[in-house]
Amino acid sequence: MTLAPIDLLHMGMERIIGVYVLETDDGPALFDCGPSSTIAALEAGLAERDLSLQDMRHLLLSHIHFDHAGAAGSLVREHPGLQVHVSEIGAPHLVDPEKLVASATRLWGADMDRLWGEVRRVPREALVVLNGGETIDAGGRRLAVAYTPGHASHHVSYFDAESGVAFVGDTAGIRRGRDGFVLPPTPPPDIDLEAWRTSLQTIAGWRAETLFVTHFGPHAPAGAHLTEMADHLDLVAGLVRTSLGHDGDDASREAWYADQIRRELRRRMPEAAAQAYEVAGRFDLNWKGLARYWRKRGVG
Repeated sequence: MTLAPIDLLHMGMERIIGVYVLETDDGPALFDCGPSSTIAALEAGLAERDLSLQDMRHLLLSHIHFDHAGAAGSLVREHPGLQVHVSEIGAPHLVDPEKLVASATRLWGADMDRLWGEVRRVPREALVVLNGGETIDAGGRRLAVAYTPGHASHHVSYFDAESGVAFVGDTAGIRRGRDGFVLPPTPPPDIDLEAWRTSLQTIAGWRAETLFVTHFGPHAPAGAHLTEMADHLDLVAGLVRTSLGHDGDDASREAWYADQIRRELRRRMPEAAAQAYEVAGRFDLNWKGLARYWRKRGVG
């Protein structure tokens, strides 16, 4: 297995969305697939590995947000033999994505098609439904599955003990580059800080050598990354909670939070690198997700 992800060059930018290929005796497995708007980049990345979409036997989804799974229906349409592994909670929304598309449209508006492209349904018979705790036997590779909510209620992660690699989607945050800041992505609707902290402990229990995060790349040592992620989850949650005590409206609170995150990033990296984090995980949506979390608990 190569540790290099396929860069889907989302919005023409590098290191925003990466997907991963695991070779097995049963054919390759693909971890996350990105949106339909980046299928051409996915095909090009596979071709560089002398592979094609038709070679893929398993698609293992961390969760069903469009930046991770939006192309799943399109891939199955072209390759009906593809098995799509997804959490039990997320599976109905792949079979019937209407509500998911409507919810995303409220967030992304007129940018929906440009960002994500077409969202096709996945036939029920193509799905392998997961609850966490399973072991997937993929051509001699045994992959442990864990239910890892917090970012999303339907998030799962995978661990390949043979290679020491854990595929963790968004649970371990956004990190661009080896020395990049680990930023928790916290969009609405179902951020759950308590569940997220438990999920980080679950992943730490695997004692993986390397974490593959979709945004972006492999990171090691895994333990140090997870510690930073937990610390920064407390940081961003605290900032949003503080903002809810500010006078003014939500627009001003959201702007204050975004400024705090930008300041934190600019202390650590050049301007262009800091700006790329806003593409990988929009700060306004991150504020909204955490504000919703706190208000459900009577804060603000």
